[in-house]
Amino acid sequence: MIFTEYLEGKKIDPDLFKEQEPMLYRQWEEIFSQLLPDSFTQQKLYLINPLRRRFPYQPIAKKAEPVKKVGMKPKIPRIKPT
Repeated sequence: MIFTEYLEGKKIDPDLFKEQEPMLYRQWEEIFSQLLPDSFTQQKLYLINPLRRRFPYQPIAKKAEPVKKVGMKPKIPRIKPT
């Protein structure tokens, strides 16, 4: 897992974070490369939420594929009583 994927998973916009806080971004990226993601999360637990609020990540919405309609049900011939 790379640092940008980790930030997206934590709902932090990596581009905005890197642009507005370049020093902190580089520090965190270096620390992240030395730790497992869970260890990094435990270490920065109380710092992640404020960043999440400052740099919210909004994933690009994918277009919904049109739902294919199922063909009509076969008609059952009805027998007329004589």
